[in-house]
Amino acid sequence: MPAALLAHSYSAAVLGVDAYVVQVECHLDNVVPPSFTTVGLPEGAVRESKERVMAALKNTGFRIPQKRTTVNLAPAHIRKEGTAFDLPIAIGILCALGHLPQESLEKTLLVGELGLDGTLRSVMGALPIAVTARDGQFRTLVVPRENGEEAGLVDGIGVCAAASLQEVVAHLTGNRPLATVQVDRQKMLRQVHASPIDFSDVKGQEQAKRAMEVAAAGGHNAIMVGPPGSGKTMLAQRLATILPAMRLEEALETTKIHSVAGQLPPGQGIIGSRPFRSPHHTISDAGLIGGGTVPRPGEVSLAHHGVLFLDELPEFKKNVLEVLRQPLEGGDVTIARAKVSVTYPARFMLVAAMNPCPCGYATDPRNECSCTPPSIQRYMSRVSGPLLDRIDIHIEVPAVVVEELASKSQGESSRTIRTRVEAARATQQERYRDAEHLFANAHLGSKDLQRFCPLPAEGQALLTSAITRLGLSARAYDRIIKVSRTIADLAGEANIATQHLAEAIQYRSLDRQLWLG
Repeated sequence: MPAALLAHSYSAAVLGVDAYVVQVECHLDNVVPPSFTTVGLPEGAVRESKERVMAALKNTGFRIPQKRTTVNLAPAHIRKEGTAFDLPIAIGILCALGHLPQESLEKTLLVGELGLDGTLRSVMGALPIAVTARDGQFRTLVVPRENGEEAGLVDGIGVCAAASLQEVVAHLTGNRPLATVQVDRQKMLRQVHASPIDFSDVKGQEQAKRAMEVAAAGGHNAIMVGPPGSGKTMLAQRLATILPAMRLEEALETTKIHSVAGQLPPGQGIIGSRPFRSPHHTISDAGLIGGGTVPRPGEVSLAHHGVLFLDELPEFKKNVLEVLRQPLEGGDVTIARAKVSVTYPARFMLVAAMNPCPCGYATDPRNECSCTPPSIQRYMSRVSGPLLDRIDIHIEVPAVVVEELASKSQGESSRTIRTRVEAARATQQERYRDAEHLFANAHLGSKDLQRFCPLPAEGQALLTSAITRLGLSARAYDRIIKVSRTIADLAGEANIATQHLAEAIQYRSLDRQLWLG
């Protein structure tokens, strides 16, 4: 046996929602005492891989001589984290010892965590890793069995799913080649389970339900204000059920984020339904936006293409709410650290709910409010004006009367409402087919409004009067026009009419009544 042995394999690491190729170089020589060193800026889980790798090799039946082993993860200037390097390190060592030909590793990318008995366990980020493997001209990607369907969503590369280190070695030597994973992506989308909740569960609240339909049709942010028990949370939870079905491109984008965050449900290769995220009001700004020493996506990114619901909005810390401004405006969030900066997509619908006062009964005719005007003002001021201006629709949700609760009749189902929403969204897609940055009415900018949302003379006069009388901001002016464009789309009208503007104005008047007194 030569004094020094060298081999390399290929793996990948995730940075943001994308991945990059990592070359795993393994060098073994006869230096006493024997040791195992990993270099290339490895984090804790990567440094610990030596224990898992050596135990897995021995328990799988391979005889590993006592040598000084050095593993280099290149490029060495980027920090590496996670357990996905276990498999390529083990394979690299076996190749250096002559158990595998180097040629078998040249067009193969390997990821997987090793158990001490040699079994393969799932890793995070299999979908973006598969995209990188394909774009990096690799022919084969070997992943743990649990990641097979997720990685198989990517066309243009052969994905092989293995259950153990032994299976991978047998595949690379050609003794027992692994079958290529076959995935029907459209079928996986169709197999997503229907939601057990439905809009027909909501009793009464016809005006609030109409506002939710308008919000869904245009992708608008909304805030609901009402006493406890009025149904705010029920309405928010059912919003995702009336949003248009996810397109394959949207599903893949959302799946990448959940995969990187380790939030992909077991046995589910794709996120096929709109996400609904409802973080508790004690969440930190890093938990909401994303962050950490090694940046991870936060709730705003996990809600990408779905709904972010903030219940009891004034109870959130003010600094947490203020960091929402960037993603609400730009549709993404950038997290900068000393040595790395990553950008996560975050195009979501924000739905917030709150009481009208600290005790909750300021607008409830059946319960007496115990709050003083100054306490109400302090409570409302916890939500800043700039944040409110970024919310298109403001809804008052009154207490439900007993007769409506006792009624046996059911309202419209989510499917019925979703049909109208999808028709409105189809109208918008056709209208904005030549504008790459526009996907729904909520994304219109000031210049876009001039092009796509001309107002009739009487409508312009009504809007000017309302803005002056209510003291609304310039941003509110634009948002009223956006919402009126959505109302016209729901009505199947090509142009915005005065009645569409009148309905949109009522979705903005609440903020000035409550926040300014």
